[in-house]
Amino acid sequence: MADLSHYRNIGIFAHVDAGKTTTTERILKLTGKIHKTGEVHDGESTTDFMEQEAERGITIQSAAVSCFWKDHRLNVIDTPGHVDFTVEVYRSLKVLDGGIGVFCGSGGVEPQSETNWRYANESEVSRIIFVNKLDRMGADFYRVVGQVKKVLGATPLVMTLPIGIEDDFIGVVDVLTKKAYVWDDTGLPENYSIQDVPADMVDKVNEYHEALIETAVEQDDELMMAYMDGEEPSIEDIKRCIRKGTRDLAFFPTFCGSAFKNKGMQLVLDAVVDYLPSPTEVEPQPLTDEEGNETGEVATVSVDEPLKALAFKIMDDRFGALTFVRIYSGKINKGDTILNSATGKTERVGRMVEMQADERNELTSAHAGDIIAIVGMKNVQTGHTLCDVKHPCTLEAMVFPEPVISIAVAPKDKGGSEKMGIAIGKMVAEDPSFRVETDEDSGETILKGMGELHLDIKVDILKRTYGVELIVGQPQVAYRETITQQVEDSYTHKKQSGGSGQFGKIDYRIRPGEQNSGFTFKSTVVGGNVPKEFFPAIEKGFKSMMEIGPVAGYPVLDVEVELYDGAFHAVDSSAIAFEIAAKGAFRQSMPKAGPQLLEPIMKVDVFTPEDHVGDVIGDLNRRRGMIKDQEAGVTGVRIKADVPLSEMFGYIGHLRTMTSGRGQFSMEFSHYSACPQNVADKVIEEAKARREKK
Repeated sequence: MADLSHYRNIGIFAHVDAGKTTTTERILKLTGKIHKTGEVHDGESTTDFMEQEAERGITIQSAAVSCFWKDHRLNVIDTPGHVDFTVEVYRSLKVLDGGIGVFCGSGGVEPQSETNWRYANESEVSRIIFVNKLDRMGADFYRVVGQVKKVLGATPLVMTLPIGIEDDFIGVVDVLTKKAYVWDDTGLPENYSIQDVPADMVDKVNEYHEALIETAVEQDDELMMAYMDGEEPSIEDIKRCIRKGTRDLAFFPTFCGSAFKNKGMQLVLDAVVDYLPSPTEVEPQPLTDEEGNETGEVATVSVDEPLKALAFKIMDDRFGALTFVRIYSGKINKGDTILNSATGKTERVGRMVEMQADERNELTSAHAGDIIAIVGMKNVQTGHTLCDVKHPCTLEAMVFPEPVISIAVAPKDKGGSEKMGIAIGKMVAEDPSFRVETDEDSGETILKGMGELHLDIKVDILKRTYGVELIVGQPQVAYRETITQQVEDSYTHKKQSGGSGQFGKIDYRIRPGEQNSGFTFKSTVVGGNVPKEFFPAIEKGFKSMMEIGPVAGYPVLDVEVELYDGAFHAVDSSAIAFEIAAKGAFRQSMPKAGPQLLEPIMKVDVFTPEDHVGDVIGDLNRRRGMIKDQEAGVTGVRIKADVPLSEMFGYIGHLRTMTSGRGQFSMEFSHYSACPQNVADKVIEEAKARREKK
C-alpha cells in the first residue's frame, strides 16, 4: 500500500484570468506528466479539454490530474474562476485537503477570489498563496500581499520575494534560506541558477526573514522561548512550524512568480510537499444521519477502516458516465459491490480509472486518500456517499446555491424533444446548480442556472455535444413574493353531501417571518379545540400553497403561520378536511397581508479604466444600482454595487462599449429585496398575460 503521508490532494482556485490553468500546465510539465506545454490562449491546455473551454479560454468544469513531485503523489484539481461556475469550486474544495490560491500580480485580490476564499474558509482547507503574472504591466507583489491582509482578512506568510518587476522580472529570493533563484532567457523551467541575494535586496530579505521566523516560532512555545533568548532555530524546525501553522489556518505561505514564463514554480511545488497536509492530517469528514445532522462520528482516513467515499462530480464523456470519487477510508477493488447510502441501492464497481484530464489509466484497486473515477455507475448523484455494504454511513452532504435566472427553450424540430430530454438529464446529473422544469400549462422546458454565461454554455453544449438545436426565449428573473402585515383570520371548511361529511375550522395569524426563514408554522392552541394529530395536516396545507403567491404567482418567502384556535367535529373532522381548510385560509388571507413582489439583487463588481468611472457609475445608477464602494488600483478602478438582476441582462456589451473594451465585471446573487411599484406592476402584468395565454 502507498504511504498516505506522501499524498497531497490539492485544488487550484482563483478569479477568472489569474492564471490557474496555466499554473496547472506548468505543474504537469515540471512533474514530467506532459512534454509539450499547451497554452490557454491557443486553446490547447491539458485540463481545458471541452470545446467551449478551448474557445473561450476559460475553465468551465474542474478537471483532475495526478502527478509526482519528490516522491509525493499530487492529485491536482483545476477549478473554474468564473462566478457562474462556483459550484465546481465549492464541490472540489469539499474533497480536497489543501489548495493553492492564485492571485494576479496586477489584478490583485479580485471579486471571485474573495468568493472562493470564503468557500475555502468554510471548508477549512489549508492553502498556500501564489502571486502570479509578476511579468505583467502594473504587477506589484507587495500591493497584492497588502490586499490579502485587507480584503481577505488573512495572514500571508511571505516565503519568496520577486527580483525585478514587469519586463525585468528574472527570479525570486527564498526568504527562508536567503538564496536567489534566477532563470535565464530560454524560458525553460529547469534553466535556473541559485545565487546570492542581489545587493540592493539584502536589507529587505533580512527584514522579511526575521518576520517569517517570528511568525513561525509562535507555533511552538519551546522554540519561541529559545528564539527570544537569541537562539536561531534550524531550517527543519521552522519548516515544521510553518507546516503546523498552515494546517491550522493560522497563516498562508505566500509565493510569487510567473507561471507563463516558468519562473518560481518549483518553489510552489516544494511548498505543496513541505507545508500542505496529507489526507491523514486533515480533520476527518463528519458523518451525518439521514436528515443531515452530524452524528458525532467521523470518517477516519485509514486503509483498514470500512469503505467511506464521496461522489463529488459526475461527468459524461465518450467512454460513458464517470463518477469522480474521493475515498476517505477503506479501499475499493475492481468487481466489489458497494452501497450508495443515499438511495439504499448497491452498485458493482466495473472499471476504475485514474484521471489524466480527459485521458485515463485503468486501476484494479484504490484506497483511502485517492481521488479516482468509476465508470458506468447507474444511480449515483453529486454528494452521494458510497460505502461498505455491511457498514452503511452518510458523509456530510453538499449544499448548492439556488439558481437566479431562467430561460425557456424548445427543440427546433419535433424529433429533437426526446433527444433533448436525454441530454438535459445527463447535464443535470453533472451540474447540481443547473435545474430543469417543465411548465405544465405551456409545456415549455425551463432551464435555470447561475447566470447568463452558465445558461449560454449549457445551450452550446446541447447543440454541439448532443446535436440538439434549440429555440431560446428571453432570460427570466426568478422573482419571489412575501407579506408585510400581520393578519388575524378564521376559515371554516365544511361539506355535507350524504355519508360522512368534512369539517375543519381554524383561527390563525399570518405574519411576516424573519429574513431567509422560509416558512414557519407554530401552534398555540389550548384546550384541545383542534386535536394535535391534525397539526401536521394544517401545516402541510399552508406549506403546499407557498409555491404560488397571491401577487403574480411566484414562490412566497418568509411567512410565519400561527394556529391559535379552531373547532372540530367528532365524526366529520379528518386530516384531509383540515388540510383543505389551511389551503382555503391561505387563499383568503394572503391578499389581505400586504403582499409584495421581491426581486433578486446581485452583488456586482465592475473594473474600469479611470477615464470611464463617471460613465460606469452613471450607468449603474440608471440600472437602479446602489454604489457601495470604489477603490482605485494601478490599472483602473473597482466599483462595487448592488444592482437588481433584471437590469443586468446584456450588461457586458454596454460595459465594453463604454470602456472601449477594457472594462470587466462579475456578479453573484446577494439577496432578495422589495420591487419598486412601477417594476412590480410590469411583472404582474406579464404574469397575468402569461396566465391568460395558457
